[in-house]
Amino acid sequence: MPNSQPMVVYRQRRNVELALCLLAAGFGIGGYLITHLNRDAELPANWIPVSVIWLVLCVGAHLAVRFKLPYADPVILPTTLALNGLGLAMIHRLDLSFDPSPNAATMQLIWTVIGVILFATTLILLRDYRVLQGFSYILFIVGMVLLLLPLLPFLASPNNAANGSQIWIQIAGYSFQPAEIAKIVLTLAFASYLTENRDLLQLAGRHVMGFQMPRMRDLIPVGVMWAAAVVVLIFENDLGTSLLFFGLFVMMLYVATSQVRWVVIGASAFAVAAYVIGQIAPHVATRVSSWLDPFSDYERNYQIITAQYGIAWGGLFGR
Repeated sequence: MPNSQPMVVYRQRRNVELALCLLAAGFGIGGYLITHLNRDAELPANWIPVSVIWLVLCVGAHLAVRFKLPYADPVILPTTLALNGLGLAMIHRLDLSFDPSPNAATMQLIWTVIGVILFATTLILLRDYRVLQGFSYILFIVGMVLLLLPLLPFLASPNNAANGSQIWIQIAGYSFQPAEIAKIVLTLAFASYLTENRDLLQLAGRHVMGFQMPRMRDLIPVGVMWAAAVVVLIFENDLGTSLLFFGLFVMMLYVATSQVRWVVIGASAFAVAAYVIGQIAPHVATRVSSWLDPFSDYERNYQIITAQYGIAWGGLFGR
């Protein structure tokens, strides 16, 4: 008897990705050139080597995917490259505003090159991503250590005092935010944990007033992430990072289980913590008030106000 199920045929679509990567490279190069044309009415002297470097970087990342992940989504990599290229152009524009230039765009480009190299290395060495499922707790510990590294005094960066948040560390004269690496590590840890425990998180628990309550043992990971978010909120003075990591975990929990209860529990726990801490730590209340009424303090909310004026003048798509 013939099989009535339709046969699914997966296409590689690597040429689509290549075309999009070239388009993404054009965004970055175009942003770099337009910055100089608007400022100096001429192209920079080094525009050819800079353009070649960025183009080679984009094509190199594509080739790594083409040969190691032929069935990967063709949009994710070009989108990442486009955002990165536009970000580099914006940072370069800020560099030109200072004399002498801090060369932040050059440093960011170096980090981008390192990122692409690590990306390609991961594709080559990690033949099956499912092996990471056996390291969920190790990944979680590593991610939490990275997240809390800025609290160590001997690693503190001068950028912390300048920016008002304790999220930077300095090693060998270079400052960076370990939370950026922690995002990736903790995402892998969450995915591994949820893959292993999805059925228990989805089905186990008792019904109380029509609401299925999870078991106490299942609340432990949520409690740990809640505590970590509170620590970041209080000691690292960073509401955004705290909300990002806890929200990431809760959203992944919802995607894995399709249970709204986890969103309700997570959002309620974070809201209570944020409110209580807002009464104790003034910086949390300040961040919320700045978001609600940025024009109340021009000096403190300069970035928000400038962004609103920029959007008002240029519109959503610019001029």
